[in-house]
Amino acid sequence: MEDLAPEVIERHRAQMLFRLKELDERLHGIEDELQSHQSKDWEEMATEREQDEAMTALGEEGLHEIRMIQAALERMDAGEYGFCTKCGARIPEARLDLLPATPFCPACAP
Repeated sequence: MEDLAPEVIERHRAQMLFRLKELDERLHGIEDELQSHQSKDWEEMATEREQDEAMTALGEEGLHEIRMIQAALERMDAGEYGFCTKCGARIPEARLDLLPATPFCPACAP
């Protein structure tokens, strides 16, 4: 199986590192927002609780994406990036362009 060109790998690495920075900033913003609630009014507290639940869900999605990116960066360092972690097949470059952190080829993708 043919490896990806080094410039393709580095382009994807740069994309993922940039995305990690964005996610880190977003998660810190969510954390700050969740800690800033000081409402004494019951109605406002109920509204804040609903917003907190939505923000928590966004935070969980962000953490999942961070784990996916970190795993992809580890595969890059190990020379395994671009190959399906399930079947070992080469992941098409077009798929990696859309989903640089994907560990699966189209056939194995859930």
